[in-house]
Amino acid sequence: MIFGTFDLFHQGHQNFLKQTRAYGDYLIVVIARDQTVLEIKKRKSLNNENKRLKNVLKSGLADKVILGSLDNKYQAIQEFRPDIICLGYDQKNFIDKLEAELEKIGLNKTKIIRLKAFKPEIFKASKLRLKLKI
Repeated sequence: MIFGTFDLFHQGHQNFLKQTRAYGDYLIVVIARDQTVLEIKKRKSLNNENKRLKNVLKSGLADKVILGSLDNKYQAIQEFRPDIICLGYDQKNFIDKLEAELEKIGLNKTKIIRLKAFKPEIFKASKLRLKLKI
């Protein structure tokens, strides 16, 4: 299972999904809700949550793509009970309490894996936004 905004779905995102696939046989991608993106990044995403979900689905790299919950950021974990959660190299939100949350819901054996960056000097949404002047 992985989480992210996936705005301007780019090669870095594709690599993120491919790296994650190496750790399991079924990949669930949880897309950040528009409201969550606004709260965390203090700006709207360029693409709305449904467009971002469709872009990840179209990649063919995920088995299931869902929108995150607005009420409970850990709902997808509670519902799908993943064996492995992969995090991006720069992912910071909602991970400070992740281990405690996993323990609380009885997922003590769920592994948390931090993935490697893929050309972050090129494929990072903030850099792409600047390059595209958006």
